[in-house]
Amino acid sequence: MASAIDAANTRRWDGDKRGRYEVWYLTCDHAASDTGYWIRYTLESPYPGHGDPYACLWFARFDARRPERNFGIHRRFPIRAMSASAEPFAVSIAANALTSASAKGELAGDGHAAAWNLRWTPSAHVMPFFPGFAYARGGVGETTALSPNPLIRIDGTITVDGETVTLAADAGGQTHLWGKKHAFAWAWGRCTFRDRPDAVLEIVAPRIRRGSVTLPQLEFVNLWLGDEHVALNQLRHQFRNRASWDTGRLTFHAQNATTRVSGEFTCRPDDLILTPYEDPDGEPSYCANSCAGAGRVTIYRRRGLSWREDATLVGRAHFEAGSRTRDPAVGKDHVLVE
Repeated sequence: MASAIDAANTRRWDGDKRGRYEVWYLTCDHAASDTGYWIRYTLESPYPGHGDPYACLWFARFDARRPERNFGIHRRFPIRAMSASAEPFAVSIAANALTSASAKGELAGDGHAAAWNLRWTPSAHVMPFFPGFAYARGGVGETTALSPNPLIRIDGTITVDGETVTLAADAGGQTHLWGKKHAFAWAWGRCTFRDRPDAVLEIVAPRIRRGSVTLPQLEFVNLWLGDEHVALNQLRHQFRNRASWDTGRLTFHAQNATTRVSGEFTCRPDDLILTPYEDPDGEPSYCANSCAGAGRVTIYRRRGLSWREDATLVGRAHFEAGSRTRDPAVGKDHVLVE
């Protein structure tokens, strides 16, 4: 699987083309302190007239017990500070590096200092978010995404403002996305479960706009239960898949002929940080993100003509909602630092 994971992570940007962005992000929990973390290595190559290409390093901490300690900071670097390799995969922004099995970096500003040195055994499988045809020719949509490491157990340390937490097989996931433009609006979420450490669920629900027309919302759900992949991410599933969201809440329902999945992710407004994004064409969007949510997922199996509850799983939810306008209920911003 190592080569497949490296291939899924390999940088798609050719180092020159304008009108592209690319993101590698890692989310993880530290169960002992009830904290969650969101680390991103990104690049932006705007269209001509919208600035020069640049790389960006992002860090956020979420404290479920003391949300007043939540913060997010990010720093831009000239694109020459970024390097990338394919075999084995690695991407670096100055001295901050990500591979398919590790993440290392440090970032300071806005009164905070963070450093991380993390490692993991790569996942046993790559998880595509979308139907297979969406990945043709490098991605047919405005944004393409998959998880090279959908469920990993992370070891290492994260130090924030002089306090160090040590991760010991704590749950995490690592995702790669690339494209030309963020969705007009979207929700994303993932959840790992206390009683099923071999399980993970991810949902992506985009709303796409073409000109002045907003297309019908889509919902793509993937559930791994050990070696079983419940893939509710095909176009045929869209007739039954549903998702809705508002501040601090994401609910969803998805099913195929034999399995039905319903769930809800929730958090307090204070658990959210509002993150500003900018598309390569200069249009802004705003993402309200939390790594301190609660998740509840119920799985049903079809037995003959009836549906029966198979399991209800609870755990830590990381989720977000993005749109072209700010959510006024979210009071804390992800801060650009120098």
